[in-house]
Parts: sequence; C-alpha cells; structure tokens
Amino acid sequence: PHIRRDANGRLITEMTPGIELSTPIMFSAMSYGSISYNAHAALAKAAKTLGICYNTGEGGLHEDFYAYGPNTIVQVASGRFGVHKDYLNAGAAIEIKMGQGAKPGIGGHLPGTKIVEDVSKTRMIPKGSDAISPAPHHDIYSIEDLRQLVDSLKEATRHKKPIIVKVAAVHNIGAIASGIARSGADIIAIDGFRGGTGAAPRNSIHNAGMPWELGLSEVHQTLMRNGLRSHVRIETDGKLMSGRDVAIACMLGAEEFGFATAPLVTMGCMMMRVCNLDTCPFGIATQNPELRKRFSGKPEYIVNFMRFIAEEVREIMARLGIRTIDELVGRTDLLKKRENSAAPRGKLVDLTKILNHPYQGTCHYRKEDAYAFALEKTVDEQVILPKLHQNLMNGKPGQVELQVSSTDRTVGTRFGSEVTQRFGHSLPEDTYQILCHGGGGQSFGAFLPKGVTIRLSGDSNDYFGKGLSGGKLVVFPPK
Repeated sequence: PHIRRDANGRLITEMTPGIELSTPIMFSAMSYGSISYNAHAALAKAAKTLGICYNTGEGGLHEDFYAYGPNTIVQVASGRFGVHKDYLNAGAAIEIKMGQGAKPGIGGHLPGTKIVEDVSKTRMIPKGSDAISPAPHHDIYSIEDLRQLVDSLKEATRHKKPIIVKVAAVHNIGAIASGIARSGADIIAIDGFRGGTGAAPRNSIHNAGMPWELGLSEVHQTLMRNGLRSHVRIETDGKLMSGRDVAIACMLGAEEFGFATAPLVTMGCMMMRVCNLDTCPFGIATQNPELRKRFSGKPEYIVNFMRFIAEEVREIMARLGIRTIDELVGRTDLLKKRENSAAPRGKLVDLTKILNHPYQGTCHYRKEDAYAFALEKTVDEQVILPKLHQNLMNGKPGQVELQVSSTDRTVGTRFGSEVTQRFGHSLPEDTYQILCHGGGGQSFGAFLPKGVTIRLSGDSNDYFGKGLSGGKLVVFPPK
C-alpha cells in the first residue's frame, strides 16, 4: 500500500490493486425474548443486506423471520427442547449451544416477565415462566453423545447445513475442542466472557470464564498439535468491537467472527445493564410494548457499522501485505506485545505461549479434510429412500419393512427430512409406514414429521423420538 497525507494532514491508505477481502462475519446469538422483536427485525434485515448470517439464539425463530432463512443460524441445546423440523430446516446453519461465554456459569436465565404471549409461542414454553438454558451436561454426557447429536442434525437437514458447536472459553478448552473436532462438527465457536445481554444470575456472569484471546489461542494450538486444525473452522466472539479485534482474532487462529454487543450499540443501546429486568429504556432488550415504541434503530445503521469494520480489516491486511483472510489465520508472528502498557501491571503479563508457540505459520480449514459421516451407508439411504422413492415423488402412501440393529443410528430422520422438504405438514397421518424389527439405535425416529409412522418390534437406545415433529413412533416387544 501507499500511505500518504491528504490536505488536512490525515493519513490515507491507498490499496494496491488486487487486494482481496473475505470476512466471514456474523451476528452472534441473541435470543428472541432477551431482545425485542424490533431488534431482531433490524438484525435480520441488516444480515440480508450484508449477505451474512444472524444467530437467533436458543429462543427460537419467530414465524415472521422464516423468510430470512438463508441468512439465519438457528441454535439448539440438546436438540430435545423446543426444536422441530421446520426450525432445523429454516436456517443456513445449526449451532449446538454447549456453553455460553458471557454467562459461563449455569448459562442464560430469562425471567418470566419477558416471556410474553408472542415469545411464549415462538419458544414453546408457558407464558410467564422462566426460560433457563439447560446445563451443558443435562443431555450430552460425552463426546460420543455430542457426535450423535451432530449426526442427527446432519440427517435432519439432508446433510446440507454446517453444524456449529459453541463453547465457553474456559480452562483446558483445547481438550474440549479436540473432542468437538472428532465429533464431526464443522465449526467450533469460542465464546469469550465479555459481552452478553446479562439475562442470568450474577454467579453465571462474574468471576467465570476467560477472554476469547486465551481460549482461541489454546484451541488453535491444541488442534494443530493433534493434527485436527484443518478439519474444522474456528469462530470467536465475545465483545469484538473493531476491525483490529477481527485481525487479532484471525492471527490467533480464527476464521469466522461474531458481533453482538456492537450491533446493539449501533441500534441505540446505551449499556444500562438492565437487560434482565425488562426495563430497557431504548426498546432493545425489553418486551414491554410502551418501551418498544422508543426503539430508534435501523438496519442501515448496522450495515454501515459492519462495512466500516470490514474496511478497517482491509486496511490492516493491506499494511501487512496480506491478500486473504486464509493467509492471515494463525500468523502470530505478526503480533507483538505493547512496550508501554496503559496499566502498570500490563508489563507483568507473559504472552510467550500465545505469541511464540511452536505452531507458527498459516493453517486453516480445508474442505477435503472435513469429517466424513458416510451417511450414504445409513439405513435411510440404502433401504428406506430407494423403496419409497416413487411414493415420495407422487405423494401416495407407501410401506417398507426392514431389520435394524443398534448400530443403525437416527433411523427415519433422513427420510423424514425429505418428507418435510416436499410436503411440510400437509400429509395425513400414517401416509408412510416403516416397519422395523430388531434393536433401534440411538436417536431412533428423531425429528420425525407428520405423515410418517415407524413401528419397532424390539427395543431401542437413548434419545428415542427426540424432537418428534408430528410423526408417530410405536415400540413393542417381539411376539
């Protein structure tokens, strides 16, 4: 680049022709209920304009926002509560919420006062009841359980959607991330302890978790050490506020970047820290109709801000002589410690293990190294779909009978995803009947839609009928 001063003495950076910028930036998870309909609408419209994604959070997707599906990331916990076929198929990606950085203790806790009728309908919980994010271990006890959930979500969405696993930046997060990479997840989201709407008890917010910088550095280095770095993409968020933050995150190992607090500020948030009380005076973090009238944010404000972020990243890359984001991933050799810290204790901080580790150089996700699920070998692909193909094409009733084993996981889910895609909820009950004999594997009939009935003569494993979405499951002992 050529750096010069204009007539007013301001520095102007003129980019060399051919400099490229691809910033996979997104809006981080903010659930409907924690923030208002107005705020969600502004984020959705801004995401569509920018061609990026916004994350609905665990609070579900309001029916008005299904139209923004290609720009939506839908979030689940275990996939058991408030999750159905339409929700899973609505977004461009699915995020499994294992932990939340801004509330790393127990997790989110939305007071019942914010669960008004519209929020209750969207989140499928009783009006006025507290919405508490389940603890991460409530339904996922091991990496094998996580792997099963990833597999189920892949089959529920016809293998087409990336699966993100979100974890809080905590001690030994590198070991956790290694397990997540082996589970088949496409993206690991590292969530720092800063930011968040504050909808949780104090013991979930204060004195818990770590900065995203520490968590991200540990994850990147641990995955490099175990030969897993090219298998997954790494995302980070937790109060990223500038293009400089994005560039530093990229150098520490991230390829994707989430913004949440900053977009709320561009919509008018003044950081009153009363998000959990439903008294936000700016109509952002409240469901009170009178306060929502004060909302003054516009999608254009968010769009302008994010374009400034991208431009700042571009300028930093130009100064470093970097053409693409991929070339910047993991380049800690381009970082150095400040010589004059603003705080006296800053001189005591040892950054050696972050800046001078043995895994220097660029290493990032490669599609060819991604986890191979071999879903084409499943019962659905090999037996159910071929035998009922014509019935699916013309919508006529059909029946298939087969033997199953406990090694056949998520039976019927892949077929159910085709039914959802073609017919939605329009089919009569028992249109398609699948008669199974033997042992049903994990997640048997998960997310089964209306119109499909599976009868199992035998026994079944964990997660039988998880997220049942209108279908029928019958299990009985063999005669």
